Amino acid sequence: MNPGKLRIAFIHPDLGIGGAERLVVDAALGLQKLGHSVDIYTSHHDPGHCFEETRNGTLRVHHVRSPFPRAIKGKFHILFSHARQLHLTAHLLSPSAPSYDVYFVDQLSTCIPFLRLGTHTRVLFYCHFPDKLLADGAYVDGDGKRNGGFLKCIYRLPMDTWEEWTTKQADTILANSRFTVGVFRKHFPSIQTTPRVVYPGINLDAYASLDVNRAHPDVARVLSNRPTLLSLNRFEQKKNISLAMDAFALLRRYLTIKGTLKKLNPRLVLAGGWDPRLLDNEKTLQTLLNNAKLHGLTYAITTPSTSTVALPDFPPSPETAEPDVLFLLNFSTAQRSALLTSPSTLALLYTPTNEHFGIGPVEGMACGLPVLACNSGGPTESIVDNPPSQRTGWLQRPGPGVWADALIEILGLSPAQRKALAERARRRAREKFGMEAMARDLEYALEETVALGRVPTRAAAAALWGVWAALALLLVLFAYVVQALV
Repeated sequence: MNPGKLRIAFIHPDLGIGGAERLVVDAALGLQKLGHSVDIYTSHHDPGHCFEETRNGTLRVHHVRSPFPRAIKGKFHILFSHARQLHLTAHLLSPSAPSYDVYFVDQLSTCIPFLRLGTHTRVLFYCHFPDKLLADGAYVDGDGKRNGGFLKCIYRLPMDTWEEWTTKQADTILANSRFTVGVFRKHFPSIQTTPRVVYPGINLDAYASLDVNRAHPDVARVLSNRPTLLSLNRFEQKKNISLAMDAFALLRRYLTIKGTLKKLNPRLVLAGGWDPRLLDNEKTLQTLLNNAKLHGLTYAITTPSTSTVALPDFPPSPETAEPDVLFLLNFSTAQRSALLTSPSTLALLYTPTNEHFGIGPVEGMACGLPVLACNSGGPTESIVDNPPSQRTGWLQRPGPGVWADALIEILGLSPAQRKALAERARRRAREKFGMEAMARDLEYALEETVALGRVPTRAAAAALWGVWAALALLLVLFAYVVQALV
């Protein structure tokens, strides 16, 4: 290892396919490129359902298999998430575990006090969004109400308290957007530290069209000469992918009225991570298939040949060589790059509201695509909507009608307008959201964290009682749940 370079351990709960996972992968790649030694620890890593860099040896991934399930009968996800991360933490605290200069923790803060106490090593926490606000699905700004009854509130209370207390123990806190910082300050009142914003960055080289083998069967299967509207999102209810489907159906209705449907004949590609272990993923995909049928749209479902996840057992659409909607589950890097850089792809649709940051719009801009997104959350920081002379995309309220109108405007762009927008979008993605910029910002934050020195023994001892008291509460709750289910 080069002098002055850091030994960094990333700790991420589930290394699948999603925006948070893409950030971890690109952050690790960027820091590794700067000469640092990087290891990633996770409780779940399926080689058939992950980003290629975590599978092909580019990154060192340590899969510490947990004895705990993700849930029981679709419930108690957060409780078992805590249990799984405590099991992972125990592995890192074992005498045979390697030592590190600093830990990079994201999504789940459970391990932070234990790592600090057990290794006397500083911890940086990267906040995507408070988990307490994700338990009820999509976050609604200004809505302080919780879904569920009294028992769920009792169940969540120690979880939410634990999240805030463990997050507070981090030596450095970063966030992915100004929007997330505002939510963090509002909902974690006991934490006086204001997180510093480090925007997620992407490896721009990975989106180069020259590296895509378009003759590969996996790639050829998802490409088409038809005008294509593309959505990149996990199949989760909170991602509101139905908005893309409804707007697309309205667009086709408008084109039919104008008599131009046969000439343009656009299609919609819904690509994203899909995990049959998650009931939310199953229900979301089923809802989208039902919507397609209601709108009279033909569809097909496909996965890359490298995927170990079987296709869902849903009733097929009538056979058609060119379906109106293509569901691409667990896309490969080559498929993603091919779709984003295809000349027939005319726009990227990003449907979540109040999204914490959203890497999808950045991916679209990096490939010169117009992006249509909701006018809330992180996309308002990545996309430029006004003035039109500086536009890189459209920000609209989440309604099928206004989205269909925006799509008509996007499809009506002249070649010169599309070229100018593409140049602005690529420039913005390169200057503000490149992997190199993110890696430099993370490196600075990590070096600052390490410069604090080792965690003092006296401070660790003082916090020990609080940690064990909180852990005891979690274990009591865990025992109660198991007893209730047996």
